[in-house]
Amino acid sequence: MRITTVNPYSQEKLGEYEEYDDNRLNGILSGLKEAQREWEKDIDRRIDYFRSVLKPNLSKRRNELAKLITEEMGKPITQSLSEIDKCIKLVDYAINDYPHYLEPQTIKTEGKKTYVRFDSLGTVLLIMPWNFPLWQVMRGAVPAMLAGNAIVLKHASIVTGTSLMIEEIFSSELFRSVIVSGSRVGKLIQKVEGVSLTGSSGAGKSVAQEAGKHLKKVVLELGGSDPFIVLKSANVHEASENAVFARMQNNGQSCIASKRFIVHEDIFEEFADEIAGKFANVKVGDPLDKSTFLGPLSSMDQTKTVRSQIENLSGMGKVSSFGQYSGGIVPPTIAHISGKFEEEVFGPVAILTRFRTDQEAIALANDTPFGLGASIWGHSDEAERIVPEIEAGMVFVNKIVTSDPRVPFGGVKQSGIGRELSKFGTREFTNIKTVWIDH
Repeated sequence: MRITTVNPYSQEKLGEYEEYDDNRLNGILSGLKEAQREWEKDIDRRIDYFRSVLKPNLSKRRNELAKLITEEMGKPITQSLSEIDKCIKLVDYAINDYPHYLEPQTIKTEGKKTYVRFDSLGTVLLIMPWNFPLWQVMRGAVPAMLAGNAIVLKHASIVTGTSLMIEEIFSSELFRSVIVSGSRVGKLIQKVEGVSLTGSSGAGKSVAQEAGKHLKKVVLELGGSDPFIVLKSANVHEASENAVFARMQNNGQSCIASKRFIVHEDIFEEFADEIAGKFANVKVGDPLDKSTFLGPLSSMDQTKTVRSQIENLSGMGKVSSFGQYSGGIVPPTIAHISGKFEEEVFGPVAILTRFRTDQEAIALANDTPFGLGASIWGHSDEAERIVPEIEAGMVFVNKIVTSDPRVPFGGVKQSGIGRELSKFGTREFTNIKTVWIDH
């Protein structure tokens, strides 16, 4: 099979790539397993690699990689650069803090010595999406490699060039990118010790089913339809300012983007007017232009999907678009609806609805098959009181949902299982081994 990558803004062909055959794939996996047996023995060697190889390589190729990301999937260039900078900070944090999470933990028992070790599993398969083509890989690979595992990356086909450049940046026999079709992922799963997927709920179920056949450890970071709850006590101007980035970061193609804006009826009109004014002023255009905030969706197929969803929303309420459709560009759009819309809209579309009481806001927030993140805007004490009732893996108060190396990232319900980053993510692909020594 031949993979062709295309610039979603210009529709220019970028590259062509041949799928790896079984012999090449088996050779890569064998090499990873052999290298991993030495890699797992010395955490100081692993820390030194992150400090002296990976971080400098990211810095050296920052501009080159950012340009390729923007060309392959349409992310505005300033956001591509920010994504790489965030990855460099992740490496710094991993070097300084993550090793502590892997130290043996002493348990007090009647034995002479009892402790828990965190040993590597082996090779971990990362199945990663196109929307944050470096960050998604890094937040899966860095903790797993630090824990002593090797990594094989199966990236989304539309960012194949990026995937191969990431392999060059890692510059390690412990990290390899492979070009294979989705139909061959099952064979890969059989040959590794763990699988981490970031993608749709449907893809997550398929991978979990295949992994379950072979009892492989999985971490699944799936879709989201995050609520953005605006309480009566909120600063409307501040909330609306943050709502613009919360909805349109990465051209609206983020699992943790705020998608459903649930606003108290007393301030609903004020909030709606403010967000409409800000949507109308968003700079739309060429993602390589540093002044552009909203570029094209990642592909024409993705554009068709989002345009179809907007048509469906039009039958449920008032829909306003601020700009023109052009190629892969979907302009900022606001839908005022009173009914239920369960689909995740992966584009710059904000769905607004109103509530009267906190319990109604909670019910609306939870009325979705997803449970990734949520943000609440208003007096912090008032907002914090409803946090326990929100069905999500992450709740942020007076801040948009974000991923941060210091805290766990992940969701509940159809948004996945397991966690990435922090102490919890660092230990996901380890054998949590009990050691009990008697007198």
